[in-house]
Amino acid sequence: MTDSAPFFVSSSAAASVFSWREAIQAVTAAYAAPPSPGATPPRTVAHDEGAWLRVLPALPAGGRYFGAKLMAMAPSAPEPGAEYVIVLWDRQTSRIAGFVDGHEVTAFRTAATSAAALDRLAPPGPVRLAVLGSGLEATMHVRSFAAVRPIEHLVVSSPTRERREAFAAAAARDLGCRAEAVADAGDAVKQASVVLAAARSRGEQPILYGNWLAQEATVVSIGSTVPAQREIDVSVVEACDLIVCDEVDEVAERTGDMLAAARAGIAFRDRTFPLHELVSGGLDERLPHAPRRLFKSVGSGLQDVVVAEVIVRGALEAGVAIPLPIEFDTKH
Repeated sequence: MTDSAPFFVSSSAAASVFSWREAIQAVTAAYAAPPSPGATPPRTVAHDEGAWLRVLPALPAGGRYFGAKLMAMAPSAPEPGAEYVIVLWDRQTSRIAGFVDGHEVTAFRTAATSAAALDRLAPPGPVRLAVLGSGLEATMHVRSFAAVRPIEHLVVSSPTRERREAFAAAAARDLGCRAEAVADAGDAVKQASVVLAAARSRGEQPILYGNWLAQEATVVSIGSTVPAQREIDVSVVEACDLIVCDEVDEVAERTGDMLAAARAGIAFRDRTFPLHELVSGGLDERLPHAPRRLFKSVGSGLQDVVVAEVIVRGALEAGVAIPLPIEFDTKH
């Protein structure tokens, strides 16, 4: 690390130095530490006339950096689109250390967190993986899962034939596993030991149902993060014996899937636990009695800052972090 001028790490630089193993280890360590609610407050969302700004702050225990991810979009712009940036402060100097393009980091940290959960939820050994979705998040998750479990067989389903076939071919090439693409999501899921739901459906209709699941299965769901979004049916919530969340209150009270389950009269809070309890061993006695397990994620600033630090360390060592010719006034 260096105490020089602030730096910028681009998405391409982040991807060039990224390591799944290091990111998963860092996320696991962050969630294993005793939680400090004041260090990871809920996200803040500001909005007006269609424009929105989200801020996800975090001060990870034991890290060199703390900071926040900011993302925003103004739909009235000629070419609207969201951009993400992670701003880091240095604990050792109390100064702004740098900026990391958050586009790739968001996908990296979401998948690394899911893999950290999967490593504790899924039984040891090779997995039969069903993937619902063929976009960036699905691509990242499959590769993060391969870092913690051998993938014996992968079946992917998504609406567009060309995309799902390309996804299967890339997985077979990159991971050396058997991979196939199918049109019917139920066919993809029925023999799977691990199910990844990584695609909100068209019209916000659920894409995964409880009666599709095998008797023993681990589900990872990442696509419903706000009240208006849907990904899994309420029957999946009802079918799972153990539910683990990165942010329990946000998942239970602010995601469309869990709000729908609550409206349907499905009680789930008594079997819902934070990721901290899972990775710290607090759920070890429950796991053998929970054949169907669900990890549901909304993401957090803790994940962003922890994974950004791993990337920054690699970028500085590789010389791909760009020094910025700027200075900030310091208030004493």
